[in-house]
Amino acid sequence: MRFSLIICTYMRPESLLRLLQSVQEQTLYPNEILIVDGSINNDTTLVLEQNRFQNLYYFLVSKENRGLTKQRNFGITKVADSSEIVCFLDDDTVLETDYFEEIIKTFKIKNEAIGVGGIAINGYKWKLQNPTVLYNKNRYYCFENHVYKEGLRNVVRNYLGLASNLPSGRMPDFSHGRTSGFPMTGKTYEVDLLIGMSMAFRKSVFKNIQFSKFFEGYGLYEDADFSLRALSFGKNYCNTNAQLSHFHAASGRPNQYQYGKMVVRNGWYVWRVKNPNPVLKDKIKWYAITLLLTIIRFSNIFTGIDKMKAFTEALGRTIGVMSLFFSKPKVKE
Repeated sequence: MRFSLIICTYMRPESLLRLLQSVQEQTLYPNEILIVDGSINNDTTLVLEQNRFQNLYYFLVSKENRGLTKQRNFGITKVADSSEIVCFLDDDTVLETDYFEEIIKTFKIKNEAIGVGGIAINGYKWKLQNPTVLYNKNRYYCFENHVYKEGLRNVVRNYLGLASNLPSGRMPDFSHGRTSGFPMTGKTYEVDLLIGMSMAFRKSVFKNIQFSKFFEGYGLYEDADFSLRALSFGKNYCNTNAQLSHFHAASGRPNQYQYGKMVVRNGWYVWRVKNPNPVLKDKIKWYAITLLLTIIRFSNIFTGIDKMKAFTEALGRTIGVMSLFFSKPKVKE
């Protein structure tokens, strides 16, 4: 099964090099690696000239094609006709040696799979359940003999009856799903959502859909939007044996005010992609959770370390909520 890897990058030459070095160690190597670079300097170009990798093709795009969704769509146009699978990785990830082997294995086993993703193992918070301990269901999420300690936002939601009743990776009708990910059980789980740091799709899906222009720019939640629309053509899966580390490089990210605003407006858009005609109960829950998370972010001004960061993001969220009453995003069919 021939597959291509697309890595969209912006001003992160060191991170990209670490990722490519981990790709080089794979038990199953990509038939082609397409680097789509939106950088405004030559640092990434120089790094790739000094470090050669097999099957690598480099594209430095102009301003017109800069931004995550534009770069992804550009990369798709360059994929070889012979490729059956197109993989996407964030440029600040590092792979375990059998990552691609596990991804491709899932496509081979699951004939109905249209998309497959893996899990990040750094910052892993799951632990094996202790059979002698009775876990408070509002503070801990138990799944497959593992337990996950909930963060404050989810603890409050649990107590208020605003938590999702679906497993991780599934989007409820009011959108705000679980953020716990999956424990390393070695199993593969059906999901609605794949995460942009680690996702792959059958090439055939790109004959029907592309990454949405709504998310051009930084592109927060563009992965969720594409994953949901891909469900019209098959099923999405998360393989917990397809493992990588995600280091969340700070460069290339928007300021906290813009991020907070995007969390709300882009989140609303993705919710309506999944549930275009929500009933009143779903609407109330979506807004209640969004406001709750904004209040919690405001509280971080007093409890967190970076108070200005918390304030500007909370302000962005607030403006984002208010803007929905005057100008809702238009969801394209």
